[in-house]
Amino acid sequence: MSDSSREGRLFGRRRRANVPVEQRRTKRYEVSVTPTEDAHLRARAEVLDVTVPRLLFESAMNAQVRTDTEWKLVGAELFRVSRLLKSVSDNMNQLARFANTEGVFPAEAEDVYAEYRRLVPKLEATLDRLAGQ
Repeated sequence: MSDSSREGRLFGRRRRANVPVEQRRTKRYEVSVTPTEDAHLRARAEVLDVTVPRLLFESAMNAQVRTDTEWKLVGAELFRVSRLLKSVSDNMNQLARFANTEGVFPAEAEDVYAEYRRLVPKLEATLDRLAGQ
């Protein structure tokens, strides 16, 4: 390989650097893929001028990369919290309607408000996870 082609590489080499003997890599993972998946992996690795194992390793170790599983978990939590907030909102509307009709603010309103205050941090935490913070 010529020096000019090496200069164009993002990381300067296709493989990860060797490590000292005392830190040697002893764990190996095996991934089975379809021929189509193999073609996609090889194409991505070729574009980045790295090996497929390096592509997989760096993708997995990158905290900014979100897997489909992570997105599904965050989405499910977001929908769950959203449903709870809708329920609390409906209760608040009923209490407000009662207060406007009767001229008295019911004691149950404090409990509903406390539930709302408990759910908002959960929603914010879920949105933060979704945003990758």
